[in-house]
Amino acid sequence: MYDLPAEIQVRADGPLRFITLNRPDALNAVNDALHTGLAKLWPQLSEDRDARAAVLTGAGRAFSAGGDFAYLAELKDDAALRAKTIAHGREIVLGMARCRVPVITAVNGPAVGLGCSLVALSDIVYMDPAAYLADPHVQVGLVAADGGPLTWPLHTSLLHAKEYALTGARIPADRAVTMGLANHVAEDALKEATSTAERIATLPRQAVESTKRLLNLHLERAVLNTLDFAMASEEQSFQTEDFAAIVTRLTAKKA
Repeated sequence: MYDLPAEIQVRADGPLRFITLNRPDALNAVNDALHTGLAKLWPQLSEDRDARAAVLTGAGRAFSAGGDFAYLAELKDDAALRAKTIAHGREIVLGMARCRVPVITAVNGPAVGLGCSLVALSDIVYMDPAAYLADPHVQVGLVAADGGPLTWPLHTSLLHAKEYALTGARIPADRAVTMGLANHVAEDALKEATSTAERIATLPRQAVESTKRLLNLHLERAVLNTLDFAMASEEQSFQTEDFAAIVTRLTAKKA
């Protein structure tokens, strides 16, 4: 219903908007189209005056498996694509932080890389018991400019943020809740997220939206303190020998 690529589906149900990452055959791994769509999504959602709450999830077995290896290879070789991706990364983070509509996320499977970031920028998070979070930017030779580490220190201890950002280790659903990176583990995360979104959609609009903004001002200020450094560092890491070697190895494995 919005001006978005097919990799992101938006469905209206009264005052609710159901947003689905839609590359199920690729476990919703992020390619250029999906990344571009995420940059365009949040302003359109904010401008949708009939929207009172949104539910975000992934199609199929995963929320998002992180960066598509072919996309990473393109980023290694294409300076124009890198510049666009860095700019869009900034728009995704700030667009989601500034979005007036509460975003309730149902993590239906692995949420890796940018998928993990979307979870971190959500307003309320439900996770299926078998789901997990992971931010493996460092493992592939990248700085996590739009990754979980950008906001994790607001959700959990700095020591926890460092551990998982520097190792890329998986964070199981129950551990994510204990650490403050998710709200609830639920057998049917989508059902629970929808129920919460329905409840929020019935509450007074101005009170809901201004309360979200009040809380997200803390998030936005923290993000703006580090975002420029993070983006510049990630752009630099796209051009390192380490990243090139890792991407070459990963794409060769997939082939």
